[in-house]
Amino acid sequence: MSDIQIKTNELVPLKQKMAYGSGTLTLNLLPAALGVFSAFLIVAFGMDPLLAGLLGALPRFLDAITDPIMGFITDNTNSRWGRRRPFIFIGAILSGVIFALMWQLDPENSQNYNFYYFLIMSLLFTIGNTMYATPLVGLGYELTPDYNERTHLMAFSQFMGQIAWMFVPFLWVMIPNANWFDSQAEGVNQLAIYVAIACTLLGLLPAIFCKGIEPKHIENTKEISIKEIGNNLFEVFRGIAQAAQNKPFVRLCAATFLIFNGFQLVASFAVFIIVYHMFAGSWGDAGWWPTWFGFASAVITAFIVIPIVTWMADKWGKRTAFLISTGISIVGYVLKWWGFSPENPWLIFMPIPLIAFGIGGLFTLMMSMTADVCDLDELRNGMPRKEGTFGAIYWLMVKLGQALAIFLGGVVLKLVGFEGGADVQTVETMTNLRIADIIIPAFTALLAMLVMFGYDITEKKARGIKAELEERRGKL
Repeated sequence: MSDIQIKTNELVPLKQKMAYGSGTLTLNLLPAALGVFSAFLIVAFGMDPLLAGLLGALPRFLDAITDPIMGFITDNTNSRWGRRRPFIFIGAILSGVIFALMWQLDPENSQNYNFYYFLIMSLLFTIGNTMYATPLVGLGYELTPDYNERTHLMAFSQFMGQIAWMFVPFLWVMIPNANWFDSQAEGVNQLAIYVAIACTLLGLLPAIFCKGIEPKHIENTKEISIKEIGNNLFEVFRGIAQAAQNKPFVRLCAATFLIFNGFQLVASFAVFIIVYHMFAGSWGDAGWWPTWFGFASAVITAFIVIPIVTWMADKWGKRTAFLISTGISIVGYVLKWWGFSPENPWLIFMPIPLIAFGIGGLFTLMMSMTADVCDLDELRNGMPRKEGTFGAIYWLMVKLGQALAIFLGGVVLKLVGFEGGADVQTVETMTNLRIADIIIPAFTALLAMLVMFGYDITEKKARGIKAELEERRGKL
């Protein structure tokens, strides 16, 4: 365990941790709700599974363009409110408003109309969310220069972020509740508005209370203007190329893509397995079981997994903590075969404490390690610091993973013969779906472990980089 005490001026005040955690809650709440609502594109609005998958995947192509550009802009912005906060403020409002509009679909409309309406709104939402997410992530990387305090900050923010995953599982029960809504479609329409309001209000807090590195301390920034657009685009690609040459960062991106993609690909399968395998297709009999499955996962992640992972990182280092937590999650995935039992529904809680180590450890550690990578980049390439660029590329991997997962999830459902409008599913369909629910995330997690074996930024190396930077340009 590190015996180096964190300097007082490098500790992040509780108020800022809570504000930044509110931003992380927003970042989790939007995609979590999106994942639930997307499942109802099939069962409530009658969308073909492959078209529903395309709606999740196509906006990510726009992300591939807007995220790095936004990262460059926020890295080089010079305003009285800082480099990140103006974009966070505007992005929070845009994300909330467009998210609400995006889900105002009508099942009576033709499939083509709903497809193109949702696609257009998704593209607009992508732009607004990029304006929010990219500078927020960059802001988190620069709130403290200390190796361990970065982990503590990210652990706190991920703890708050888990509130989203505690709330969102209740949507599975609320949307089809006939006492609340006349139809599942109406449930999606109305609940999307409430989610949007919550995300907007919470999303504004980091812009108001968090303070990153002051622009006056950042050298060699580029002019952001229409006149310089050609040069700026060149710098965007230059920054991407430098990030691609940063081997520790490439490992972080690859591991995140694998784990998050595997997790998200099967995220909706648990609900379908509970309803159609454990309760013979009866949403009424399934009742609250899908909700409690998701709720328990979030609670265990927040109150047990994140503290343990943080302790492991302080004691053995971030890479070792990642390998251990990911290995534990693989065991949990295998246990799902016995956990989803029609004879004893309570067994669904058996694998949860182990599975929770996968995502719980992933973002707590990867966000902290990416901040360390930003120091390495400044050491190699100088100013300006590129937290926004690295954050954009890192979260692009997350978004691409989610998009690919949504699309491949639809493909898997199609391949196993899942019928969205059917009251029951065949035994063969559910058996194959259960096998996929285990093998896919376990395999991607194993690949991520192999990728991270070569990650070499230890605490000693990180502190050495920090000392060299401070000797070169002073403290920021």
